[in-house]
Amino acid sequence: MILGLVDDGRIPLLFAEGRYGSRLETVMDLPKGTTVWLFDQTDMARAKETVGTVACIQGNVPLSLLHAGTPSDVSDYVRRLIDVAGAGGGFILDMGASGDSGKDENLRAMVKTTKEYGVY
Repeated sequence: MILGLVDDGRIPLLFAEGRYGSRLETVMDLPKGTTVWLFDQTDMARAKETVGTVACIQGNVPLSLLHAGTPSDVSDYVRRLIDVAGAGGGFILDMGASGDSGKDENLRAMVKTTKEYGVY
């Protein structure tokens, strides 16, 4: 299915729900530059070293942090995530999963920190 979409000129956005660490090398066999992988709870340093060499990687800001953390906690996490996954490009900062609620001030902190710190 994925290769069919790629062959048709589409760029599939693939959601790797939960922890995906044991499968990172397996999903690297898709053609380079043809997919985006949204990671939920995967170690983003490993994702960058593996899948990030052949695809765009996205995600990993925990919903629990946006619900229970402080704006400072969110900003710190976002900066660390950008340092780990953003080097050299190919990273889209995003929540690790779909979120429909949380603290507004935490979402604002995520966006603000990304705009200020994530420019390269």
